[in-house]
Amino acid sequence: MDVKSAFLNGYIDEEVYVCQPPGFENHKHPDYVFKLKKVLYGLKQAPRQWYERLSNFLLSHAYERGKTDKTLFIKKAFNDIILVQVYVDDIIFGFTNQNLCEQFVAAMQGEFEISMMGELDYFLRLQIKQLNHGTFLSQTKYCKELLKKFDMENCKEISTRMATKCYLDSDEKGTSVDQTKYKGLIGSLLYLTASRPDIMFSVCLCARFQSNPKESHFTAAKRILKYLQETTTVGLWYPSEVSLDLIGYSDSDFASCKIDRKNTSGTCHLLGSSLISWHNKKQACVALSTAEAEYIAAGSYCAQSLWIKHQLSDFGFNSFKIPLLCDNTSVINLTKNPVQHSRTKHIEIPHHFIRNHVNNGDCEI
Repeated sequence: MDVKSAFLNGYIDEEVYVCQPPGFENHKHPDYVFKLKKVLYGLKQAPRQWYERLSNFLLSHAYERGKTDKTLFIKKAFNDIILVQVYVDDIIFGFTNQNLCEQFVAAMQGEFEISMMGELDYFLRLQIKQLNHGTFLSQTKYCKELLKKFDMENCKEISTRMATKCYLDSDEKGTSVDQTKYKGLIGSLLYLTASRPDIMFSVCLCARFQSNPKESHFTAAKRILKYLQETTTVGLWYPSEVSLDLIGYSDSDFASCKIDRKNTSGTCHLLGSSLISWHNKKQACVALSTAEAEYIAAGSYCAQSLWIKHQLSDFGFNSFKIPLLCDNTSVINLTKNPVQHSRTKHIEIPHHFIRNHVNNGDCEI
């Protein structure tokens, strides 16, 4: 559903005055100002006040706010549940009982002016196709718009995202390109990674050179567009009949960046056979060993795992120890054994975050 003029529904609890807007002037008192009773579009307070009113309304109707995501509202009745996810003025809701749905819609229509959009099929440029045996999520339309925007709609198709011998660096002697155009391309590609984990690493690598892009960087970014030309319809498939066991994978390279010798961490999470989270980022510090690089990657995985675990508990699924798969024996031993030695005593304290949660039984490496 979509709430019409959402920000105008918020009540303001501060004294705010505005000049007389065009068409609403008081000719007897042209020097007067108006005092606001409700928020207007453009005020800093508008989003907060709208959320405050909506959340208070839902809480008064026996909904509970999510423990992890504060824009998620949940209502349970016996073995049934309704989930309400708020994104500014757009509201997505799912339910297991039609009566809960009808009650929610009736309550919202009685309080706000809304329009019903029907079954979810397009949201924030994500295409959602719901079938009896699963859900398919893609950005096919956005991908085609992206190719057209950068004049690559008739480009040659390529089956790989990046050349195997492509090692991007700052290329200080290279030819500079339009920084605005390059930033626009990278920003568009980063948004596409919401449903395309296959391009995550390549896009993030190209994103490192936005401050001073060269022709070599632009060529590498355009190669990703050529790959997208061949894989426009690729997306994520979430089968309906699947176990809800959460499992994760963590890995890291070692001193791969030619500029500062920092490592790149990569993690992903699977709920049954469904990929629900992925992460690829250069580490903030230089590691002195492969064990340290993998240990830092595992720590970032652990933080994301705990967030997902708490989110699943809001949905009514309680998982116990989350298995983390890591291919480094030193890291596995390091998470279980707090003893320091010459190779690990230099690791910064924040990275030992994972060890505490392994000892608490939250995850198992």
